[in-house]
Amino acid sequence: MTAERQALRDALRGLIAGSSTRAAIDTPAGYDTGLWARLCKEIGVAGLAVPESYGGAGATLLETHVALEELGRSLTPGPMLGCAALATQALLRSGDADACARLLPAICAGERLATVAWSGDPDDLPCTATAAGRLTGEVAHVLDLAGADTLLVPARADNGTALYEVDAVAPGVTRGTPNPLDPTRRLGVLHLDDAPARRLGDNATLGELRDVACVALSAEQVGAAAHALAVTVDYVQVREQFGRPIGTFQSLQHRLAEAHVRLEAIRSASYAAVDALVSGAADAPERAAVAKVVCSEGLEAIAAEMVQMHGGIAITWEHDAHLYVRRAYSSAQLFGAPARHIDRLSKEVIAPARTA
Repeated sequence: MTAERQALRDALRGLIAGSSTRAAIDTPAGYDTGLWARLCKEIGVAGLAVPESYGGAGATLLETHVALEELGRSLTPGPMLGCAALATQALLRSGDADACARLLPAICAGERLATVAWSGDPDDLPCTATAAGRLTGEVAHVLDLAGADTLLVPARADNGTALYEVDAVAPGVTRGTPNPLDPTRRLGVLHLDDAPARRLGDNATLGELRDVACVALSAEQVGAAAHALAVTVDYVQVREQFGRPIGTFQSLQHRLAEAHVRLEAIRSASYAAVDALVSGAADAPERAAVAKVVCSEGLEAIAAEMVQMHGGIAITWEHDAHLYVRRAYSSAQLFGAPARHIDRLSKEVIAPARTA
């Protein structure tokens, strides 16, 4: 955590402190559009890892990681993950300089929202493209779909897979918004029926984009877990039972100590993974998979302890504990459940080691 990144964290925390997550999720957009505009214009969160030539800050994914962790801490709704982290990286990795010059400046300024309509599995592409650039298919669990202006859709074609740009209001595009498990993150279902699209570039980097997605998500999970644990530690020191604070009970102290160890483990896994992405380390895919598994399971465990130690108040709408549980379980399924990434690790790490 350099001085610059600490300053970024402090600025984000100060700006977010004046917002209300509960008020934001009740708005038509599902997030505070005014706050997002300020985050983009005053701090430049949408373009942290975008080169200056495209209107960004010219920083790295580490700076984006800091922003995602802060937003995850407060469960602040917004298009940071789907647009600022994934869509920008999808465009940059497409190799299409014209598309980057045309789309990224407006995204960085907060004037355009883009999202990637994809499950996160390089082998699972439900959309197909014709030679004329018409897309057909259905993609579920699309981040920030309702408010997106531009859809980036990986699709299969006769001449290989590629990333396609689709106008969100083009003919043949239908967007559905089912009732979400996590009200702080609205997911949509995208239906494409012979929708016109523009081919941007070969998608040989889908595996890299999956790793970026998993690592970016892990930053949110670190922030959420850190806040859930801090709030729980504060609560057990004031909640009394049998005439003394419940935090003095040894059984709870042991559980909190275990939660602290989990938190340090997921923070280490998350930052090791983003460091590998930034440095281009050969083991970046394995570290991304580890971060997805460790951070998903760790947040679920810490959120469960938050509910347990808050007692009956934790299952009421008035308290935020249930929001952290919802975020934990819904996030674990994004970009592939932990079991899928464990299978990937077994094939990429364990199996080759055994044969060697």
